[in-house]
Amino acid sequence: MSKGKYYMTTAIAYTSGKPHIGNTYEIVLADSIARFKRQQGYDVFFQTGTDEHGQKIELKAQEAGITPKEFVDNVSSQIKDIWDLMNTSYDKFIRTTDDYHEKQVQKIFKKLYDQGDIYKSSYEGLYCTPCESFWTESQLVDGKCPDCGREVKPAKEEAYFFKMSKYADRLIEHINTHPEFIQPVSRKNEMMNNFLLPGLQDLCVSRTSFKWGIPVDFDPKHVVYVWLDALTNYITGIGYECDGESTELFNKNWPADLHLIGKDIIRFHTLYWPIFLMALDLPLPKQIFGHPWLLQGDGKMSKSKGNVLYADELVDFFGVDAVRYFVLHEMPFENDGVITWELMVERMNSELANTLGNLVNRTISMSNKYFGGVVTNTNVCEPVDEDLKAVATGTVDKVISKMDDLRVADAMTEIFTLFKRLNKYIDETTPWALAKDESKKDRLATVLYNLVEGICMGATLLESFMPETTQRILAQLNAQPREMDTLKTFGVYESGTKVTEKPEILFARLDVKEVLAKVEELHPPVEEEKDEPEGPVIDIEPKDEITFDEFGKMQFQVGEIIKCEPVPKSKKLLCSQVRVGSQVKQIVSGIAKHYKPEEMIGKKVMVLVNLKPAKLAGVVSEGMLLCAEDADGNLALMKPEKEMPTGAEIC
Repeated sequence: MSKGKYYMTTAIAYTSGKPHIGNTYEIVLADSIARFKRQQGYDVFFQTGTDEHGQKIELKAQEAGITPKEFVDNVSSQIKDIWDLMNTSYDKFIRTTDDYHEKQVQKIFKKLYDQGDIYKSSYEGLYCTPCESFWTESQLVDGKCPDCGREVKPAKEEAYFFKMSKYADRLIEHINTHPEFIQPVSRKNEMMNNFLLPGLQDLCVSRTSFKWGIPVDFDPKHVVYVWLDALTNYITGIGYECDGESTELFNKNWPADLHLIGKDIIRFHTLYWPIFLMALDLPLPKQIFGHPWLLQGDGKMSKSKGNVLYADELVDFFGVDAVRYFVLHEMPFENDGVITWELMVERMNSELANTLGNLVNRTISMSNKYFGGVVTNTNVCEPVDEDLKAVATGTVDKVISKMDDLRVADAMTEIFTLFKRLNKYIDETTPWALAKDESKKDRLATVLYNLVEGICMGATLLESFMPETTQRILAQLNAQPREMDTLKTFGVYESGTKVTEKPEILFARLDVKEVLAKVEELHPPVEEEKDEPEGPVIDIEPKDEITFDEFGKMQFQVGEIIKCEPVPKSKKLLCSQVRVGSQVKQIVSGIAKHYKPEEMIGKKVMVLVNLKPAKLAGVVSEGMLLCAEDADGNLALMKPEKEMPTGAEIC
């Protein structure tokens, strides 16, 4: 009997290039949740897909010499192939270039415009092309995009805007009265404190500076901005009809039970998307979960470093389920996870080959050796059995509890705790010793039955996370996947069942040095590309290094030249009176070939003020003006980039 519908989505993958393993993590995470919900008896509809419009894609297509549609067709196909490779069980793969989606986006835009939520104006701000986002100066971090850390560029264009502030109070109330709406809690606090409570700005929802997007049908020079386009996939993909004739699939499944997204796009999903839905008079999704990132161990993934990890390459080394195990088990609930080749090999050898693989292999081998493969429950029990049974039957509720909170890594830990307990049970009962005593034969049979039953229970729980592995284990034990409800009862495995004669190796141990050597053959590190200078450069002979203390003895300040005249009997020297703070210093400089005295007056310059006084052509000089010199000997006075007061220290 179904427990009801469960509609869940991933963020749709941006078609700017092949997704690396960090991108792939999300679809595997979502798949494990979808599979588990199905095991529990929910009627799951699981949607994913690709986000295919925007300026970045238009530029990439131009660079590749193909049309934007050809470009996204290629990349979307790559993404879908990887999702399929990872054995993900999605029900719908939507593309934002699908005709039905584009038509609904146009209808939604017109509806929001007609009801006064969208208005026409112009936008001037700082634009990040990779993120397709406008920012104000105050929102930047160190002058760069706060989301991705890349450069932003000034942009101004006519645009349509959505009145975010109209719905902000209603959204604040919803978040406050629905604590489960944004998870983890840290993401909710970030959205409330950084965006909602300070006040939402109206959102730009159209662009005119590029063409690769869904046209605004009543104003064709505009295309719908990527976020209004992309976010609506969650309703268009299941048959939302803006005119009111939505499909049965939509009416059954909306609102979504879970939007699973990366923490980098939490703002768009928890602020903009709910407000769009309010404007459309649709219920809000029940939960939005912003998962952390999977990072490379030696820093950000970089092609030039040769450290970008892709799912298909990892699968070639470890197999699909080993990769699924790693990305799911190694990701904390809130903090970023780390992936390295070395760590994957370590987990492969310890958890998969040893804890799980060796357990299954030993159990089947002993069953064949001592009983010809027939597993019989003779019910010759000892106290140690009760603890094993308690761990086995208690695991299902622990796993369900963790999965209810979307703590997938913790759920997997509970399952492997059961496998470790079964390994310990072998050490406690010593089947090889029991086999030497004919009077212990029934006890030995019970021990092996308990091991097989425990493995079946653990394998059933493992199915959502490592589906192929579960199938392989149960096939060797001649067993079928269990219903979730039966996992609270120990002893369901049918007595008298015969296991396979030759156990297969589930996971082979790997040598980390051999793996790293193969990786280096595939991806030899290459030198970082260096930016070529735009203009000429000069390399000069380096002087001896100085210490920071030596540098600290020099005093540099901003000075203003208030008087300047030639030095008598010299064609090279000018004598300047330079105000530095409340003092005036006389400085002689060899710059007469480059500046006329009248040009010097009024300039703010950089001055070394504590240079020991010296006479040049009979005139005392009390400091030095700093200049730059090119290859031809031309000089340029060094000046502060911004207006600074006279006397300001240069440090």
